[in-house]
Amino acid sequence: MTLLDPPTMENGEEPQDATDRKPRKGWLLPALTIGCAVLAIGCLVLGLFGQSLLQPAEAMPERVAPEEENLPPQDESPDPTMPALGQDDGELIVYELADPAWVAQIASKTGIPERAMAAYAGAALWASAEFPSCGLGWNTLAAIGLVESEHGSIDGGSIGNDGIASPEIIGIPLDGTSTDSIPDTDGGALDGDSEWDRAVGPMQFIPATWQQHGMDGNGDGVADPHNIDDAAVSAAAYLCSSGGDLTQPENWIVAVEAYNSSVEYNNRVAEAANQYAAAQ
Repeated sequence: MTLLDPPTMENGEEPQDATDRKPRKGWLLPALTIGCAVLAIGCLVLGLFGQSLLQPAEAMPERVAPEEENLPPQDESPDPTMPALGQDDGELIVYELADPAWVAQIASKTGIPERAMAAYAGAALWASAEFPSCGLGWNTLAAIGLVESEHGSIDGGSIGNDGIASPEIIGIPLDGTSTDSIPDTDGGALDGDSEWDRAVGPMQFIPATWQQHGMDGNGDGVADPHNIDDAAVSAAAYLCSSGGDLTQPENWIVAVEAYNSSVEYNNRVAEAANQYAAAQ
């Protein structure tokens, strides 16, 4: 019997008057009506907000600086007027990959030394061929070069026509005082310090990272962190390997964090990358 079925006598006949009927439970229908209404409201609330209410707290992404609007949306491959990589399998000479006229024009607009600019642009072009899904822009490499060593000019130095930063750029000991604590990993071979590691060269690689990612970018057969071509192409490989598709803001942050995990560092690189991209 359903709730809508008419009551019947035990012999199957319907009762003739009210005295023949079985007593009704007068509270049942109102209670069911109220219950259905509450259930409907509950379903509506769950439908509107259930997804966020049921999401575990640990799954909520934590926003990491820099702010999204400060990320370099222009962080793409170099200007399309720049020539693509050649098809030959010869040695890699980074500074020869970019169009010299384009390099000179951007260097003039941005104040980046032309020799460093050629290395950044060439390394980005190389990365576009080696890591086609990376989307690394020359402006990100240039921004890191600025923050790390002012394009090799820190403390009155400069990058020569041979690409070598002079004098050599060797950072402070990474002894945990104001940096991460990184005890010596190479016996001082690269940085001259057998107690603590130090970042070296215009792109400031620590010895352990250079040992893993250092490349020859000028075709002389030596991977030298003090050479801007070697350092720029190594930085390009490191960033693409660390972040993947750098046209996605969250991946760009991950890549730059691999270089330096400081939020302040991330912000400074993002700001510089935006300014350089706007100069195109």
